[in-house]
Amino acid sequence: MAKKKKNLVIVESPAKAKTIKKFLGRNYKVEASMGHVRDLPKSKLGIDLENDFEPNYITIRGKGKTLNKLRKAAKKSEDVYLATDPDREGEAISWHLAYALKLSDTENNRIEFNEITKNAIQNAIKNPRSINKDLVDAQQARRLLDRLVGYRLSPLLWKKVRKGLSAGRVQSVAVRIICEREEEIRNFEEEEYWTLEIFLKNENGEKLKADLYRIDNKKFNLESKEEVDQVIADIKKEEFEIVKVKKRKRRRNPKSPFTTSTLQQRASNKLNFTAKKTMYLAQQLYEGIDIGSSGTVGLISYIRTDSTRLSNEAKNGAKDYILNKFGDKFLKSSKKKSKNNNNAQDAHEAIRPTDTQRTPEKMKKHLSKDQYKLYNLIWKRFVASQMSPALYESISAQFKAGDKYKFRVSGSRLLFPGHLILTGKEKEDDIDLPVLKEGDGYSLIDTNPEQHFTTPPPRYSEATLVKTLEEEGIGRPSTYAPTLSTIESRDYVKKDGRYFEPTELGETVTELLTEYFPDVTDVEFTAELEKRLDEIENGNEDWKKILRDFYEPFYERLENARENMENVQIVEETDEVCDKCGSPMVVKYGRYGKFLACSSYPECKNTKPYLIKTGVDCPECEDGEIIERTSKKGRTFYGCSNYPDCNFMSWNKPVKKPCPECGSLMVEKTTKAKGKHYKCTNKECGHTEKAD
Repeated sequence: MAKKKKNLVIVESPAKAKTIKKFLGRNYKVEASMGHVRDLPKSKLGIDLENDFEPNYITIRGKGKTLNKLRKAAKKSEDVYLATDPDREGEAISWHLAYALKLSDTENNRIEFNEITKNAIQNAIKNPRSINKDLVDAQQARRLLDRLVGYRLSPLLWKKVRKGLSAGRVQSVAVRIICEREEEIRNFEEEEYWTLEIFLKNENGEKLKADLYRIDNKKFNLESKEEVDQVIADIKKEEFEIVKVKKRKRRRNPKSPFTTSTLQQRASNKLNFTAKKTMYLAQQLYEGIDIGSSGTVGLISYIRTDSTRLSNEAKNGAKDYILNKFGDKFLKSSKKKSKNNNNAQDAHEAIRPTDTQRTPEKMKKHLSKDQYKLYNLIWKRFVASQMSPALYESISAQFKAGDKYKFRVSGSRLLFPGHLILTGKEKEDDIDLPVLKEGDGYSLIDTNPEQHFTTPPPRYSEATLVKTLEEEGIGRPSTYAPTLSTIESRDYVKKDGRYFEPTELGETVTELLTEYFPDVTDVEFTAELEKRLDEIENGNEDWKKILRDFYEPFYERLENARENMENVQIVEETDEVCDKCGSPMVVKYGRYGKFLACSSYPECKNTKPYLIKTGVDCPECEDGEIIERTSKKGRTFYGCSNYPDCNFMSWNKPVKKPCPECGSLMVEKTTKAKGKHYKCTNKECGHTEKAD
């Protein structure tokens, strides 16, 4: 009897493959493609402009071995299932795999799932479909547009400004938004203004404080101390009487479960995580965590989504938890519907736990510190979204002082906590007020005039920039984290604490691109282009027509810029002095990144390495300092400043704190099991501890 063939399931990553394998049994073999297998070539444009933008895809370098392995496995298999991520990018990977493995893209060999759980995987196997070519075309259009912009504008910037620069459909808009905010801040002129807080008491001795609200029944602006002193002099002559009391009940609804962008925003604000770190941790939680007796399971649903939709199964899981833990009063009304983003792909769900019963407390021992923080954030946001609103009683009262001045006091008290019983109260106007009745009289105890100055709009943080990009319709969930990393690594922006500040380079490049390629940095144009790209997957737009519409005017502007854009020299000064001629050293850029050069070039051609110091003494020669370096392949490593006399080298960042056990150098490491931690470099010691 012939041995029965197995079925082959192909996913992107080994971690995902490991989790899925145990759900399918011995009749299935699960292999990983290690991401994309085919792409446009790196060495050239890879788009045939004479043949209606036909892409020239090639096997990605290093993926030949992977494809050979997959081809052999496919030949031995009964059926092949393409189980890549449930989005545009995942659909494109499946399409490329089908081509490379000579599978028909019209056969039902594509499966998708929103979470990596036994039920989700087994249901997906039962419901295969054909590859969605509209989704593939939507991805292709984005990929080719990004290639056209990047591979045409970047060489122009190399020639006109300096090597190593880049431009992009989303990144250039993001940098412009940051630059325009900086311009607003520079041009801002502060104005003085004053506020007046007063302290009152009634005949029972009960006290409260109120704020000046109206002068002659109009809004006002006190611009000087003299003006506020006049108000104080006037009200000291008057009695205070309550003229209006208003009570109302207000609800504070729970927030919708997370989308990709709202998760990045909240993790930035609450946990101080970068968007890149948030997505890295979320990917681990999605692909699978070993939770002991249950083995490896995906703890959260798919992480790249702009939908707030939830499946009935997920809602019922939350409902059961809420009923058992808090009671039916804390359940959300079934009539309440969540709002969804207009651009959301509604086959997707919001980011949520795959099993509500896997509470953060139960999972804590299986997670790293940072994984736990993020899982706790996601779990609580999801469960709270299915809970009842918090109910407050708001009270406000107006006091008059004569006929000219009105003051106001307001406060609120919590009547029913609703979802706040889970998430906790945030800042509320909890003011304990006495009983307030119209006609009651009060007397003045004291005044508190305060001088203020208007402030400029704040710089963007990662959270507020992601929010702005999403609100403006720039980019999509998968683009935010890499965009923020790129604009920082290109030196277009730098961080002042948690806030982005444009560099001189960023402002210069933005100015040039805005002058010669206004569409590329224009918010409205980019948002409209995104809408058209979204319509491709709905079958309402021809992806090649979008490319034609974009490229023809773009190419004309490109030719104009090549001819007319001026060369720009950006000089970064340093505190270093040339040891040959005494002139200041400046930062320049070469093939392998930054270096220091004498500002008197070409008279003096002295150069030095650009050193990023760690402040840690070299443990080998004890004379040099450990500095950050970049390898020829662009990878960061750490070496001694006395190289080549000292050959100390580490791929991990050294920390100033010596090992408490043996005194040796410790380095910073991040692993799936331990998260971010410090490890002793002395192999005989092996001490580890949590990072600060």
